[in-house]
Amino acid sequence: MTTWEYLTTPLLIHNTAAILNNWGKQGWELVQVVQGPEGGLVAYFKRPVSDDASATSNSAGLAAAAEASRQFDGGAA
Repeated sequence: MTTWEYLTTPLLIHNTAAILNNWGKQGWELVQVVQGPEGGLVAYFKRPVSDDASATSNSAGLAAAAEASRQFDGGAA
């Protein structure tokens, strides 16, 4: 049975394609885009996790989320 990990991230309307391409290159599949509680767009992603790579993959997912947060906050990549 496939095990999934999930990620949510805001989408900047002027940079949507670049954001989606960035996550896609890291193996994330876009599941849905919805309007967030404050009016912006939020993207939901998933990607499969193998049993033997769970810890590594979880760390990679957290690192990717932290990098995305820095990019959205205007910090250096």
